[in-house]
Amino acid sequence: MSALAFIELDEGTIKKSSLEAITYASAVEADVIAIAFGALNDGEADKVGAAGAKKLLHVTDEKLSTGNIMAYSSAIAEAMISEGASLLVLAKSSLGDPVAARVSIKIGASLLTNIVELPDTDAGFKVKNSIYTGKAFAITESKEEKKILVIKKNAIEIKEDGGTATVEVFTPTIAESDFKVKVTSRDKTEGVVLLPEADIVVSGGRGLKGPENWAMIEELARTLGAATGCSKPVSDMDWRPHHEHVGQTGVKVSPSLYVAVGISGAIQHLAGVNSSKYILVVNKDPEAPFFKAADYGVVGDAFDVIPKLTEAIKAQQ
Repeated sequence: MSALAFIELDEGTIKKSSLEAITYASAVEADVIAIAFGALNDGEADKVGAAGAKKLLHVTDEKLSTGNIMAYSSAIAEAMISEGASLLVLAKSSLGDPVAARVSIKIGASLLTNIVELPDTDAGFKVKNSIYTGKAFAITESKEEKKILVIKKNAIEIKEDGGTATVEVFTPTIAESDFKVKVTSRDKTEGVVLLPEADIVVSGGRGLKGPENWAMIEELARTLGAATGCSKPVSDMDWRPHHEHVGQTGVKVSPSLYVAVGISGAIQHLAGVNSSKYILVVNKDPEAPFFKAADYGVVGDAFDVIPKLTEAIKAQQ
């Protein structure tokens, strides 16, 4: 049987998390087909093959280029049936989650989400799921033939030597009822690197004392190629825009590296970052709770540490 991997695009560029989904699928099934909606930038199809897919189904219909959940779900279900795929793999996201749920109903598949590792197939099919906002893990078994796997970011390293994928135009049959809800406009969060897709995040808290001191956070982020974030009190005081709020009630991130500067580490903030691969904390209070969750910690004044850290990184580039 084959596997289908759903690709999400950002202005024609394949999201890193979708390449991870392709590689994950290729580790489970040898025959992987990817599906993408909308215009693809030059060279993007090459990434699909390198990540492990043998074929790319490209949906070019303009009506299907705006992230319509109902239409995408119908198209993906149709692609799975036409390609004989028993497995769908996609990245966990605001688009991926509802699409996965609808496809599972359409094709009668089990839905396994928040997956953080490759499955255990020694005796059945079991996956490790992140639960309770990352505070614990569960082992879930699926006995259904058809499965949908929703993968957390950074669950697997992207393959880059998979080969070349053939590209086929796929024209699904979509009912007009799937277009009852229309996307009339989209407001995209501004920024060099967006939080949900960032591999590195640099966040600041009240320890920075005011918005006028954020330049050093932004400079460190630029040096690392990172996104910038903040704690909830910072966004509540309008020091930073609310779309940068990282935490249980804000954006949940799972980068390779999360740098917390002047953030005490309240449980609500930790709930949004504890899926990070590594956490570096900079705080002058040695008793700050964040140090208990950190992989690396620097006890020191951020106004001394961060400029020196930024210069040291630049010296190595």
